[in-house]
Parts: sequence; structure tokens; C-alpha cells
Amino acid sequence: MMKAAVFVEANRIVLDEKPIPVPGPLDAVIRVTTTTICGTDVHILKGEYPVARGLTIGHEPVGVIEKLGSAVQGYSEGQRVIAGAITPSGHSAACLCGYHSQDGAGTKHGFKPMGGWRFGNTIDGAQAEYLLVPDAMTNLAPIPDGLSDEQVLMCPDIMSTGFSGAESGQVRIGDTVAVFAQGPIGLCATAGARLMGATTIIGVEPVPERMAIARRMGADHVVDFTKGDAVGEIMRLTDGRGVDVSIEALGRQETFEAALRVLRPGGTLSSLGVYSSDLRIPIDAFMAGLGDHKIVTTLCPGGKERMRRLMDTIASGRLDTRPLVTHRFSLDQIVEAYDLFSHQRDGVLKVAITP
Repeated sequence: MMKAAVFVEANRIVLDEKPIPVPGPLDAVIRVTTTTICGTDVHILKGEYPVARGLTIGHEPVGVIEKLGSAVQGYSEGQRVIAGAITPSGHSAACLCGYHSQDGAGTKHGFKPMGGWRFGNTIDGAQAEYLLVPDAMTNLAPIPDGLSDEQVLMCPDIMSTGFSGAESGQVRIGDTVAVFAQGPIGLCATAGARLMGATTIIGVEPVPERMAIARRMGADHVVDFTKGDAVGEIMRLTDGRGVDVSIEALGRQETFEAALRVLRPGGTLSSLGVYSSDLRIPIDAFMAGLGDHKIVTTLCPGGKERMRRLMDTIASGRLDTRPLVTHRFSLDQIVEAYDLFSHQRDGVLKVAITP
């Protein structure tokens, strides 16, 4: 048996015991050495995102291979690995179209978004002592020598998602980019924009600690929207031109609308937020549909090649995500960790959970 953080009902995730999983031929079981809590897990906790009762939560695993399926090749038991939050099979229609995150999305009953997100959504997740990783040869990425668990902890989701905001927005050398919200994903979007060549990055964030980290991650300016008109300030900083790319990393109507209003003609709004209600697009902000704008959305890219690229970025010294880990708990303290993280107390950004 093993310990696992299990969803019981709205506002109740508890530590329980479950059987250690057994891998199928193409799967692997890893012993989790470090994981974390994501904002999506808080939506699950609050009952805002439905999952089955009794499901183990969590989708950001770092660990050691405990047991390999009989058909898995190229890996060894005892090897340190991560797996992305998104675990594509590699052979679905979505994967073969190049959209691995949507693996399993198309069914005979219609389209279900986020099909590639399985950990803590449709199968047991990573907030446990052991985790079954499906399609291991597609999803397990060996950790480079010399990198600690906390150095790679953001790769499975936060770093991959944040970077994808800049990538989908097609940030170019010399671009001006605005990133709305400097939580963990927004901070990684800021870092991604800098790595892709943006020369002016404007973060939007009111929390002083996050404003400071945003500057460390590459923001040239940070606008506090509680102290004035953020749209007006961004237009002032760009001499009325607007930004080439705006990245929305919060998932609210007001930030989506502001991200649209600061775009230059022909600019791109890259949306990373998860929205819980219908979005409205004001006709003036959208230039009545005649502004040559683009609106793109992205779900966290997964798979072992994506994870390799992210870990190589860290190993190269071009980015250090360790400042995002502000609190540490054992798995036995998971209820306490959820309480802190869900209420955003004590300047928390991300928590490290060690079984």
C-alpha cells in the first residue's frame, strides 16, 4: 500500500492509503520524490472542476523508476525521471496532427478538450508515493546529471505552460510583450518571452513579492493595476503603439479584455488562462473584427521531448525556476499544504511536496 492525496468531495482532499499501481506492458511506475500543487488542483478541491471521487490528485511528478512494463525499452529501474502533466500516447489523431496535448480529445460522442491531461484528471495522479505513467516511452524524460528535483519541478506543467504562451504568440526578436498576471505560469511566460528575444516585457501584477520575482525573470516594467489604469500605462510605455504580443495568464474576463486592448494592429493575444464562464469580446477592443488580430490558446505541451528541452534550458543556466518554490511540505502535511496554497497565504508561489 501507499499514501496518496485523494479527492473525497468539494473542499476535501485527504491523505489516504491505496494499492501501489502495477504497470501494464507499455507503462512504468515511478517512486515520487518531489511533486507540487497546481492552481488546477485548487479548482478540483473547490469542486469547480469535476473529477471522480477517490481519485489521486496532482500532475507534476519528479521521481525514480520503480518498475518498468514488460515492453518498455530504453530505460532502467532506479533512473531519475520526470513526466509531463500531459501524457500523450503518440498515436492518436490529435498527436499525429501535431497537437499532443489534445490526445484522446476526439471521441464518437464529440470533442472533449484537454484529452491529454490524465494525471489527477482521468487517472490517479502524482500527489502520492508512487505513480503509474502511461505510455512510458513517450512520456518519461531522464533528468540530466547535476540537476536537483526542485530545479526540474516546474518542467512538467508550469514552465511548459508558461513558455507555450510566448511560443504560441510567436514572440520575435525585438518584440514588446505584456504578460497579464505574474503567478507561476505568468512568470514562466515572462521568462519564455525573454528567451525568445522580446526586448521589452511588461508584467501586470499587484503583489509586491511577485513584482520583484517578475523583474528577476525578465520583466522590464511591472504595472500594478490596483494603482491605476493598466491599459493606459502599457500604452504610455509603448508610446501609444501597443504591444506585439499579450499573454493572458489568469483566466478572467477583465484580464482577457485588457490583453486585447493593448495589442497593436495585427498583434497576437496568447491565452493561457482557464475560464470558468463565457468570455465577451468588446467590439471597440476587437476593432469590429477588422484589426488583423490573432487570438490563440494553448494547453501545456507534454511528452518526453518537450521535457528534455525544458530541462536542457535549465541545465544551460539560462533560467532558474527555484525561486518559484517558496514553501516545502511532506506528503503527510498535504492538507496543510492545500490550505496554505489555496488561500495564497504567506507569499506562496509554489510548494514542494516530498513523500
